[in-house]
Amino acid sequence: MAAKKVAVTGAAGNISYSLLFRIAAGGLYGPDTKVSLSLLEVDVPAVAKAMEGVKMELEDGAFALLESCTTHTDAAACFADADAAFLVGARPRSKGMERKDLLEANAAIFKVQGQALAAGARPDAKVLVVGNPANTNCLIAQRNAAGMDPACFTAMTRLDQNRAAAQVAAHAGAAVGEVRNVVVWGNHSATQFPDIAHATVAGKPAAEAVDAKWYKEEMIGVVQQRGAAIIAARGLSSAASAASAALDHMHDWIHGTPEGTWVSMAVVSGGEYGIEEGLVYSYPCTCAGGKWSVVPDLARDDFAAEMMKATEAELREERDAVAALLG
Repeated sequence: MAAKKVAVTGAAGNISYSLLFRIAAGGLYGPDTKVSLSLLEVDVPAVAKAMEGVKMELEDGAFALLESCTTHTDAAACFADADAAFLVGARPRSKGMERKDLLEANAAIFKVQGQALAAGARPDAKVLVVGNPANTNCLIAQRNAAGMDPACFTAMTRLDQNRAAAQVAAHAGAAVGEVRNVVVWGNHSATQFPDIAHATVAGKPAAEAVDAKWYKEEMIGVVQQRGAAIIAARGLSSAASAASAALDHMHDWIHGTPEGTWVSMAVVSGGEYGIEEGLVYSYPCTCAGGKWSVVPDLARDDFAAEMMKATEAELREERDAVAALLG
C-alpha cells in the first residue's frame, strides 16, 4: 500500500510538535500504513529553521511507518497530493487586537490555503482546521477551495467534547471512557453549547448521574472557558490536549465511529436543526466509509434551542466580518 501523505501546517508550533510524532508512530492510519509527512511554516527564517529542527527529531525517532518528511514554506508544494491535512497554524490574537482584526488576519492565510488545497490535494482529501477561530477559518478555506467537495472540510470541536466528557466523568465519579455521546453544538468559542441531554454514563442517562444545577450553572461555563483557564494556569495555550483531539477527530473520520457512538465535528451545515446552510457549525456526527453524517432528529428543549441559536448568531457575525475574502 502506498504511503498516505499527511500535511500539517504550523509545523514548528506546540500543537504540531505533539501531533506529528503520534502520526509518525501510526496513531492516525494504524500500524500497517506508512505515512509521508509534509510540513508547512511561514517564510520567516527563524520559524523555518525551527521546522527543520522538528524534521530532524522525526528522523531521529526512527519511526518504521514514516516513509518521508518534507518541509515547505509554500502551501501549494505542501498540499500537493495530500490525503489529509491538519491546518494547525493560525495568527494568534495579540494584545490590543480586536476579534474582527484576528478574523481578517487569518482570513488571508486560509484563503491561500484553501486555494492551494483545491489546486493540489487529492479530491477526497480530509481537511481539519485546528487554528482558531477554527470554524470561520474552515469556512474561508472551504469557500476558496473551488471544485472540492465541501464535505472535505471540517473544524475541530473534539477538544471541547473531550473536555465536557472529562467534566461529566469527574462529577459522576466515573471513568471518562464510560461517558458517551456528549455533544458540542456550534462554534469553538465561548458561545459553544456542550449538551449532555443524550449522553450516557456507564450506560445510564447522564442526567441521572450529574446534578442539573451543576450542569447548567457550572459545567457549561467551565467547558466554554477551559482554554482561557489553561492559559492562566500554564502561561501557554492548550497544545497536547489539542493535538490529541485533532488525532481523535481525524482517526474517527478515517476509520469510523463505534456503533451507537457519535462525535462532535464542525462541518458545513446543510440546514440541519434549522441552522443556516453554509455555516461551519458543530454537530453530533457519525463516521463510516471515510464520510461523516450529522445525527438526525435529536430532541431539544427550549434551553438547548436557545443555546444553539446563540452560537449560530456568532458564526453569522464572523462570516459577515470576512465576507470580502470568501470565494
